[in-house]
Amino acid sequence: MAEIVVTAGRGRERHGSGYRVHTGWILTSAQLLDGAQEATVWVGLGSHSMWTSPALVALASDRADVALLKLTGVAFGFCSPPAYGTLTQQAAPVPFTALGYTGLRISGTVKAPSDDRGDTLELAVDPLPAGCMNTRPDRWPWEGMSGAAVWHDDLLIGLVGGAHRGTDGPGHLTVTPVDRWYALLTASELDLLHEHAGLPPSPTGRISLAALPENLPLHELDGLVTALTLLPCVSDRNGLALVLDSIDPVISAMSPRSPALRPDVFGIVRTCLRYRGTLDQLLEAIRLVEGESVGVVRMDQEAVELSRRHR
Repeated sequence: MAEIVVTAGRGRERHGSGYRVHTGWILTSAQLLDGAQEATVWVGLGSHSMWTSPALVALASDRADVALLKLTGVAFGFCSPPAYGTLTQQAAPVPFTALGYTGLRISGTVKAPSDDRGDTLELAVDPLPAGCMNTRPDRWPWEGMSGAAVWHDDLLIGLVGGAHRGTDGPGHLTVTPVDRWYALLTASELDLLHEHAGLPPSPTGRISLAALPENLPLHELDGLVTALTLLPCVSDRNGLALVLDSIDPVISAMSPRSPALRPDVFGIVRTCLRYRGTLDQLLEAIRLVEGESVGVVRMDQEAVELSRRHR
């Protein structure tokens, strides 16, 4: 989590929130920047290792209310991209959380849009202690939260912005969901978010791994294999057998099988790399057997990262 400081006209400053999505990159709201080309970023707020860096605006889209800042100073510590997610058309609202740079943590429930376009997510915010919000009638009650990441089940599903200031209130907040970025951003803007923020290349997060070299070292496959071993349909031997039976039989025939799960999955993935297209078959079969789950989202996120490193 980060604080974004933007210097406006006559030296006035605007303060908002952001989220570090890679070692030298910060995700925030375009409304916060309001046309600025640079900002100052404070990272590690509330800790002994807090540091600051100037930043340039690499992307700012008012339509999607999303911006990407490139840190131009020294960025301390490695940072991996988050996992992104979308909300399906569930009947009941699900919990969300968001944390602003001031330390204000909000929580409540969010429901997927009922329309096909899904332009916004409506957040119903739990009551906050007195004095936590700006109550002046001429000010937006959520000042300082602009740019904060909105989470559900460890998945980044949207950003708090200022595009709906006229309708937002103390118990209500409207944000643009991540999956709408694909319709509102240009191809080059999506490429930037994919390259530097880990955004999947499509709302489903599905990409092809058919072009990966067949001799990848084990450490390059570690993230994907770890995500696979955490899935019930892979960790269960009967489930794994069902998955393998539904893809090219050469994988079962040629994989160096092991009674230990992790070496077994490493062997299966390495074998898939030798037979072009079968790793895509494996991941698609897992999606069908496992269904929608946080584990599948993380599998897809690791696949995106693996593809990005070897494009």
